[in-house]
Amino acid sequence: MSTRARAAKAARNADVRYTVSVLSAHAHLFAVTLRIERPAKNQRVALPVWIPGSYLVREFSQNLQQLRAWQNGQPVALRQLDKHRWQAQAEAGEPLELRYEVYAFDASVRTAFLDASRGFFNATSLCLRVLGQEDTPHALELVGGEATAGWQVATGLTPQTVDAQGFGHYLAEGYDELADCPVEMGRFWSASFTAGGVEHRFVVAGAGEWMDGERLIEDTRKICETQIAFWHGQQPPPFSRYVFMLYASADGYGGLEHRNSTALICQRADLPRAPAPGEKPAALKATDGYTTLLGLISHEYFHTWNVKRLRPAEFARYDYDSENHTELLWFFEGFTSYYDDLMLRRAGLIDDATYLQLVAKTLNQVQQTPGRLVQTVAEASFDAWVKYYRMNENTPNATVSYYTKGSLVALCLDLTLRAEGHGSLDAVMRELWQRCEGGPMREADVLRALKRLGQRSYEGEIAAWVHSTDELPLPSLLQDHGVKVAHDKAPLAQQLGLRVSETGGGVVLKTVLRGGAAEAAGMAANDEWLGLEFAPAQRGGEAEAWRLHKLDELPPLRARRAKLTALVSRDKRLLRLPLDWPTESFTVRLAVDDAPKLASWLS
Repeated sequence: MSTRARAAKAARNADVRYTVSVLSAHAHLFAVTLRIERPAKNQRVALPVWIPGSYLVREFSQNLQQLRAWQNGQPVALRQLDKHRWQAQAEAGEPLELRYEVYAFDASVRTAFLDASRGFFNATSLCLRVLGQEDTPHALELVGGEATAGWQVATGLTPQTVDAQGFGHYLAEGYDELADCPVEMGRFWSASFTAGGVEHRFVVAGAGEWMDGERLIEDTRKICETQIAFWHGQQPPPFSRYVFMLYASADGYGGLEHRNSTALICQRADLPRAPAPGEKPAALKATDGYTTLLGLISHEYFHTWNVKRLRPAEFARYDYDSENHTELLWFFEGFTSYYDDLMLRRAGLIDDATYLQLVAKTLNQVQQTPGRLVQTVAEASFDAWVKYYRMNENTPNATVSYYTKGSLVALCLDLTLRAEGHGSLDAVMRELWQRCEGGPMREADVLRALKRLGQRSYEGEIAAWVHSTDELPLPSLLQDHGVKVAHDKAPLAQQLGLRVSETGGGVVLKTVLRGGAAEAAGMAANDEWLGLEFAPAQRGGEAEAWRLHKLDELPPLRARRAKLTALVSRDKRLLRLPLDWPTESFTVRLAVDDAPKLASWLS
């Protein structure tokens, strides 16, 4: 029997088989058929409530409709047990077939999307779990048709029998693998390259003809080669193929990691632009947006090791029915956030000055978050389900990001290890990979690796930097590694303790930061700051009042007055709020001070 024939037989013989087709592109409906060859008596099925890597209960079942079941050609009664589980009144052993539709119009990387130009889905949004059979082989058939004419398919799933466009049969070892391999369909740009001896495919949907695909591929290849060498030296990576799926949209941004693929979204304007006729490629410098895109690619690719394989012990087996709490996101997301830009520097895609600008941006983001003094980064990890992914106007006052502060914790550890002459965080990461065999790990494993390589206990540092709200000792550590730490006057909004929106010809307050002058004045989120009022300059004089359209108009209007009255609108009521002008505050700026010393860290 040929390899192709064996593959087709394996797909046909899978006990759990899904067929996915486009029911209506304009109605954004996928049609799904689930065939269970050997169901249990009264078989239960369930749709996940969340997707690994995005820590929020998203209630995917809200988009499932028209669920029906048949056995032996006869309808089978279905009873809904709760928000995401159903029970079929089925007999054991006889094939059971369920058919349903899924509404798909969320263009994020976490769910599913379908229109006349493109389709995308994660199995967690489309594929019901067959409870009790999650570890058996799962087959997926992607059916093309008139609606998908001219489309291609990209996925990390193992193909069995597929046509030239990628439609056909795929096989997964179980539901976990199926859930970890999103599917991209449409008319997309596609190219391949080799890194670490492994084929990588990159597809881009939504790009313009002007995109410089060669540059994107070459820069991504450098990132992949650098990261594979970081983890394995000359050894091959722990996957045989990899797929990047990038959707270029008007204003989107984000990514979600998987074991051998990643789904990404960027702003279309951030893609690299091909040189115009007669224009030299060297003249096209990387834009800030393109550097951000490369950082996103680097971040999600680093997750291939750090969270998809090396992962919290709580994620040893995902529970798709409820929240999966862990205190270790500061490590898995934060340390990945540290290495994403550092890998760009090591790959030669940004220079030292650009890298330090990115570090300064992160440092300032944390310092401008009052919540860093309220919540530890370990608590932020545990609370991600109800705080980080459910942001509101008070989020900066009550929480800290495990991405940004976690990356600074990694930076502190790396610089401390280097300053004491005991290696680096690089060695700690590789030690953890070996110690935990690329699998589940706990904070105790981090402490053991730090102690062995750092030749002392780091329990004090982890307690202070991770489990308390103490400030991080970054200025001194950076200066010891060839970095000049300077300070610039903070933007006006930050000095006032505000985050604002200035669209529509007015100033709308988005967030009033804890401890700032705006809070002391009584300002609140969603207030519209209409203008300013000043007391008479001298007794018997007239008061002044001025309309305000942008915050930048404030300084010349107030002149040197220390006190003024803000005129705001709240719930259509006009309020007069006395405002004391704040003392100056500052942001951090980093620059190269000692290039050789800096190179020993960044290289």
